[in-house]
Amino acid sequence: MRSYINIFTFIVLAGLVSAGFAQEAVTSSNDESSVTPGGSNEAVVPSFPYVAEITGDNMYVRSGPGTNFYHCGKLNTGDKVKVVGKQFSWSRIIPPAGSFSWISMQYVRIDTADPSVGILTGDSVRVYAGSDFVKPLYSTTLQGKLNRGEKVKLLGEQMDDYYKILSPPFAYLWVSTQFTKPVKVEPVVEVTPTVEPTTVESPTEPNDANAVVLVVDSPESKLEKYRELKKQVETERAKPIDQQDYTSMKKALLEIAGDKEAGNAARYAKFVIGQIESCELALAVIKEVRLQNEQLQKINTGIDKARATKLAEVKDLGKYAAVGQLRTFVTYGPGHFRIVDESGNMICYALPAGQAAKLDFTTLIGRKVGIVGTIEPHLPTKKALVRFSEIVEIK
Repeated sequence: MRSYINIFTFIVLAGLVSAGFAQEAVTSSNDESSVTPGGSNEAVVPSFPYVAEITGDNMYVRSGPGTNFYHCGKLNTGDKVKVVGKQFSWSRIIPPAGSFSWISMQYVRIDTADPSVGILTGDSVRVYAGSDFVKPLYSTTLQGKLNRGEKVKLLGEQMDDYYKILSPPFAYLWVSTQFTKPVKVEPVVEVTPTVEPTTVESPTEPNDANAVVLVVDSPESKLEKYRELKKQVETERAKPIDQQDYTSMKKALLEIAGDKEAGNAARYAKFVIGQIESCELALAVIKEVRLQNEQLQKINTGIDKARATKLAEVKDLGKYAAVGQLRTFVTYGPGHFRIVDESGNMICYALPAGQAAKLDFTTLIGRKVGIVGTIEPHLPTKKALVRFSEIVEIK
């Protein structure tokens, strides 16, 4: 009896082991990491960045990698996005068309030359992921920061002391990787007309080529070109501002920014162009201030020369405050006098002071005199007032 029990136990254990191996085989066949390269189920994991197609409708685009982040829009089947990174089961993407960001109005000044451009007036100003479904006050996902002098594109709307702006180059959004499918992007080629033998003929090799195929630079090579230009810009910014010249660098960056095939390099180039324009604006202001200073210096020099000329014309009156013909000042009545020049023009208003106020000057009226006293302005006559304590006839 015991032998039958042993045999039965062996059969049960054998069955369980076989089932275990079978289950392991099934599990292994569904594990992408165990697929042999070259097999029919080989997993393709593209390198970043890559283009992906949305495989579902009404897919939320979110401000962060998770359903706890607020949504910033929707995508549908067939829409394409550029994926630049991944976190867990979420793909980081370049903001699709129609996306925007929020920035505080407090730190943005409208460009008078272009009202659609805002210029930052503070440092480390926060930029938040924008949503038409969440007010700026509650849009709390930080996308990055901007500094004084940098520019943003205003989208013409404002809410709760925030401007709606075009998302800066550093801004990204997120979609669920589950509903994306990488899309193979064929390289772009350009075929030029057949090259004539006379232009490429070689003494040793016959020219039998029918066409020349030129492969357009890949986004990676343009990104490298952008990085090199960015280094040149940083080197230029380290120079004294009046020695900076961004002409060639800006031209090259504009070419990258306008290239639809440049990918991230185009977005980064636009950002650096904004920095260059800020430096150019500062340089223009400095040049204008210097020009104004030069003009002011010329004006001051002219004033000094004119003053020196006038002073040279002034006669040395010695101890006298004024010298001229003594006349009565009828406007103010008896006891008030004027000193006039040879042409009868009034030099000053003369008023006796102290002991002189008790003297009789009748005999001096119409004669040339010199008066000694204090001088002060007299606003009614727009002349000087001399309160004289001494008067002397001058022959």
